[in-house]
Amino acid sequence: MRVVNLGPDPSLAYRPECHEKDQTDFRNFESGDLFDRVFNTYKQMHTCQTLDFVKQKHLDWSNCNHFSMTMMENINSLDELVDESDPDVDFPNSFHAFQTAEGIRKEHPDKDWFQLVGLIHDIGKIMALYGEPQWAVVGDTFPVGCKFQNSIVFRNSTFEGNPDLKNPTLNTEFGIYKPQSGLDNVLMSWGHDEYLYQVMKFNKCPIPEEVTSHSSPEKQTNLTHTHTQYNVIYTFLRYFCTFNTPKFLQGLYMIRFHSFYPWHSNGDYMHLCNEKDLQMLPWVKEFNKFDLYTKSTDLPDVESLRPYYQALIDKYCPGVLQW
Repeated sequence: MRVVNLGPDPSLAYRPECHEKDQTDFRNFESGDLFDRVFNTYKQMHTCQTLDFVKQKHLDWSNCNHFSMTMMENINSLDELVDESDPDVDFPNSFHAFQTAEGIRKEHPDKDWFQLVGLIHDIGKIMALYGEPQWAVVGDTFPVGCKFQNSIVFRNSTFEGNPDLKNPTLNTEFGIYKPQSGLDNVLMSWGHDEYLYQVMKFNKCPIPEEVTSHSSPEKQTNLTHTHTQYNVIYTFLRYFCTFNTPKFLQGLYMIRFHSFYPWHSNGDYMHLCNEKDLQMLPWVKEFNKFDLYTKSTDLPDVESLRPYYQALIDKYCPGVLQW
């Protein structure tokens, strides 16, 4: 099999510092040999990802009637995909999957479900091998149906051709949504996050949705805030939740929103969040540090790790799945 690139997406330039590179070195949005390709990927995404487009993609993919495959087969197949948004990582995404999982395993040895999420979080990218353009698969996600916030990558230079900008209803803070309606009720730009979330639900993988009954952070925080207030809210939530919210809810939630950087790393769209979102925020940020900081050219011995992770797959999402 040909080994090709499927590294992290270009929005890493807008994210926390990688432990191997300075932030300004890791993703350069101003220059570089692959700048045009990276910019054009986001420009196509931001031009074409409209409310109607996202609704259509839900119809196209959520029925999971395209192909049958096991989780491990999916991980292996991504070695064939060159990520058009990747400017500099020269190892396949399967290595990143195991790096993320092993980073979580080291810090959370008692949370095998969390390790599995690290392993599979990017495998929705397989859509690109079944006809979807890269701009509908990779990169940061963002809500459609309301105002595009400034923290979105290339916000000021890539949205001018998006038809939704001409619809006044879709250009207010709330757009088609109600205040604090919850991210579960918000349509995100279509990509690998939402697709894998739908696959997990369709195949009834044992990660049921449930919530806790403890007191609401909503009652103690104001969801309309500045970024300084966002940092205060996050500090409170990390202390409040103490990573004790239901593990299965956390697993699906991290899969669904790990690429929503305008929210979990920049504090935008908090006006759409409900209690569940605030409870999950510390978990998404906890996952994010492994997604980012474990990327390294020090590649793991994947073959030696396969038996352990195959056992996790067999426990939580066994057998042949519908995709």
